[in-house]
Amino acid sequence: MPVSIDLTGKRFNRWTVLRFMAVESGKSRWLCRCDCGAERKVAGTMLTRNRSKSCGCWRAEAMGNTARRHGKTYSPTWKSWQAMHARCNYQCVNGYERYGGRGISVCERWKVFENFLADMGERPEGMTLDRIDSNRNYEPGNCKWSTRSEQQRNRRPWRRRTRAEIALSKAAEHGCYIPDANE
Repeated sequence: MPVSIDLTGKRFNRWTVLRFMAVESGKSRWLCRCDCGAERKVAGTMLTRNRSKSCGCWRAEAMGNTARRHGKTYSPTWKSWQAMHARCNYQCVNGYERYGGRGISVCERWKVFENFLADMGERPEGMTLDRIDSNRNYEPGNCKWSTRSEQQRNRRPWRRRTRAEIALSKAAEHGCYIPDANE
């Protein structure tokens, strides 16, 4: 399969494409440099379909492997940090729609556990991570350790939708026109 699109110089997540290498097993292979400096040969489809994000350094950071340097892995503070990342970044996590799905993200500084720990300190017993303004991101100045009852007072208004509202919403998602009863 010949090279159809020149990816040279383009960025895909942490990869920067340096040059075309070869066609192997019917796939175009590109020499890429990761933001951490590592160079690897990557299939073009892995880049364009967002299947390869980095050389592996991103996964190590996202999964908390950097936490091994501080001895806090699986501590209450580390678990709060990991849960914060999960609910903002992974659609399969319960509650993603209320965090990452709404555009809530984790600031760059807090993608490294040591920075989060330096800014927030150890999680006190009986406390959980809370955003002061529930419409802003996880970042210094907008987070604190709170009790569950404090968190309950600091949440967005919530209202259960009726079956009719859910049905209308689903119909709209599929492009169905539902005339108003007053029309």
